[in-house]
Amino acid sequence: MPNSLSPELRRALGERLRYYNELGIYDFYRREGNESRQRDSEPSQPALLQPELREEMPARKSAAVAEDNIFEVITPKPESAAADPVAALKLIREDLGDCTRCKLHKQGRKQIVFGVGNPRAELMFVGEGPGADEDVQGEPFVGRAGQLLNNMIKAMGIRREDVYIANIVKCRPPGNRTPERDECETCSPFLMRQIAVIQPKVIVALGAVAAKNLLAVNAPMAELRGRFYDFMPAGARADLTWQGAKLAVTYHPAFLLRDPRQKGEAWKDLQMVMKYLGLKPLAKPPE
Repeated sequence: MPNSLSPELRRALGERLRYYNELGIYDFYRREGNESRQRDSEPSQPALLQPELREEMPARKSAAVAEDNIFEVITPKPESAAADPVAALKLIREDLGDCTRCKLHKQGRKQIVFGVGNPRAELMFVGEGPGADEDVQGEPFVGRAGQLLNNMIKAMGIRREDVYIANIVKCRPPGNRTPERDECETCSPFLMRQIAVIQPKVIVALGAVAAKNLLAVNAPMAELRGRFYDFMPAGARADLTWQGAKLAVTYHPAFLLRDPRQKGEAWKDLQMVMKYLGLKPLAKPPE
């Protein structure tokens, strides 16, 4: 981007930034390096900033994990001046409002399911999206899958109140269908802001939808499980005291209800997390 912008381009950029801010997107990047050199050989055209280039990230990288000199954050967020994570999460929720940014708001959702738990949690769980019970109660993981997740958390030697729980999308997809790509892309900036505020040590992605959206990869669960990924949500690099989270992938509790044979594998994933956090493993896995 040129150092000196024409008034016309400044107005265009301002309109584009306001448009994305209304969508809840506050993190914008300029890619440097080989890509910019390749563009130099092409006809010069003014390019407006684009939000979160997730599709261009290499495999096994998080959506915002990259070398420091690749992305440049240029837009602050409303919660950046908050005194503590409780106030910051409240500002994010207020910014989300009665969201109508994607089509889910007119497909039968009763309310937004923002997230729940300890704003200073060391461990965060991220699922796919609210189900029928969650849509009624306004809290993630309160149905049958939520009860199993509670047992999993308890088996780790901690309480539900000790962790933070959220989803990729905050509105129930009709019929509990898988969230569509545009719905995830519209909603995920708010989740990234939540993660940046909470600053967990470990994030556990529950299921393939959560894993693929957080890591920006398209791979089967068998390849995603069994290891940690370095994860830094978009816009969090301004806080130099936090070096990002470790991200682990395991099965969604709803899947484990359908196929209880995989509970042992999920317990292995949780034991890996427990070891990293220094939690004492229990002899008996969750049921």
